Amino acid sequence: MAAFWLAAAPLAHAADWIVSGNDGKYQRVQGRDTYLANPPADTLTVLDASVFPPKVVRSVEVENAVQGPPQAVAISPDGKLALVSAPTRYDQANKQLLMDTFLQVVDLSGADAAVSKIELGSHPQAVAFSPNGKLGVVACVDGSVRVLNIEGRTVKLAGSINLSSKRLSGASFTHDGQHVLVSLRDEQGVAVLNVQGEQIVDSGDRLSAGVAPYTIDVSSDGHWAVVSNVGLAGLPGYKGRILADADTVSLIDVSKAPFKTVQHITVPSVPESVAISPNGQWIAVQGIDGSNMTPDNPGYHARGKVVLFQIDKGVARKVSEAPAGAASQGLVFTQDSQHLIAQFNVERQLAFYDIKHGKLVDTGKRLPLSGGPSSIRSTPR
Repeated sequence: MAAFWLAAAPLAHAADWIVSGNDGKYQRVQGRDTYLANPPADTLTVLDASVFPPKVVRSVEVENAVQGPPQAVAISPDGKLALVSAPTRYDQANKQLLMDTFLQVVDLSGADAAVSKIELGSHPQAVAFSPNGKLGVVACVDGSVRVLNIEGRTVKLAGSINLSSKRLSGASFTHDGQHVLVSLRDEQGVAVLNVQGEQIVDSGDRLSAGVAPYTIDVSSDGHWAVVSNVGLAGLPGYKGRILADADTVSLIDVSKAPFKTVQHITVPSVPESVAISPNGQWIAVQGIDGSNMTPDNPGYHARGKVVLFQIDKGVARKVSEAPAGAASQGLVFTQDSQHLIAQFNVERQLAFYDIKHGKLVDTGKRLPLSGGPSSIRSTPR
């Protein structure tokens, strides 16, 4: 698979690696799903955020989709390996979206990226690397977590953990690499898994969350995890009109076992993504806030919101907000906790924000992409 170099940046130097998965075939128009007749390829964009705005290092053709939580990509601690899930294709003849059941492994170590596939038997959603890069997890729609063993650039399917008979969504390792948090999208709550050497097992512990828990992020200080709860819009086949009312984000104390949910935070509707700064000080939420709806819906807004919260003495409080894009997707902090990268899906852009004097500031700088950005993650921190 060809890789296109867009900036000279060898993978050996100290960098803040971030990957963005981009859906080339899908386009939301006035709140409705459409698919382009002659779309560009889905892609994985590799960014170095050790400078700001980040530099694009390369772009690789993959299969990726906007459907599902925006954590369907991951990059290894050394930046030499990426995982890409949520593979889909659109059948134009039958007007049908086809969901594939494989995980893509992208070897970024050479001048030309190589893409291989691992069959999982279920459509994969969130993916994550362990902090040491030796394990990976894949949350699937059949309610199971696939466990990956990783040695160098070799990735092998090592087992499966059945957590539910319904869909899973987000997944993240804790900072110490001893646990994995997995959101139970349709059954509610968060499952806690334990890492035992090269194996991962279900601890049996479940944590409280809001309706339809979705994305999960953890802080590098080892204290916090956050979960976005996308509400009624995230439940399967929900009947009735949804009006963009408030949803929640859950704050979890992971500093000691057993973990405990300590706060549910009110946020704009459909918090598609939540991110916690590596230093554990800031929580950022990208709320769609009705921007995914048709203009005749009473809850419609042309743009969503990025909302910033500060954690002070164990309590998160809102300090700032700024406009986002339409039906925006993923969100990630840079390593220094001073900047945010937001995926503007409809606009096919990455947007860049600063945190200055405790306030969220839209820099106005945008990075255009060939597809709508749909998933984003940094290396484990």
